[in-house]
Amino acid sequence: MIAYLKGILAHKSPDYVIVDVNGVGYGVSVSLNTFYQLPDPGKDVFLHTYTYVREDILQLFGFGSAEEKRLFLELIAIAGVGPRVALHILSGISPQELHQTVMEHNVKRLQKIPGVGKKTAERILLELKHKLKIPEDLSSGLSVSSGKPSITEDAISALMNLGYKQIEAQKAVSKAERKLGKEASLEDLLREALRAMI
Repeated sequence: MIAYLKGILAHKSPDYVIVDVNGVGYGVSVSLNTFYQLPDPGKDVFLHTYTYVREDILQLFGFGSAEEKRLFLELIAIAGVGPRVALHILSGISPQELHQTVMEHNVKRLQKIPGVGKKTAERILLELKHKLKIPEDLSSGLSVSSGKPSITEDAISALMNLGYKQIEAQKAVSKAERKLGKEASLEDLLREALRAMI
């Protein structure tokens, strides 16, 4: 099992990154929360990782913090929640907010995340209620990088990859652009668009 990767960030996109470790490029699926924390390509990066292995699948999932990885492992241990759904949950809600959602038993908040129905949301809240310990420090420490020429398309694509419909994604990104301006970074645009969907 690959527990972590430390190397150079060779590629960065909202749903996956490539980490160059001594000349070997590791493709790693990441949540938007982790994406927000990443440095610019070409810089050093450290990711906690989980290796997902099935008959015909070998996939790496990366996390910007040990706490996010712990939440991911708790989520995939729940029946009906696979790695992809767990990553969607961690993209649509921060670790801090997930703890709050569990404490408040807020089913509707979880249902707003694509791929999470009412029964799944209730199961998640029930099973996490006794498992989660609220860490003293859940600070996110997000760092923002500069935007790219096609950030509107990138933002829409990222939201669609999370399971939102194209029309919903376009409306949310358009609303975010009106609020933040055309010079907003991809990270800020995604953050604002997700807020608009809640």
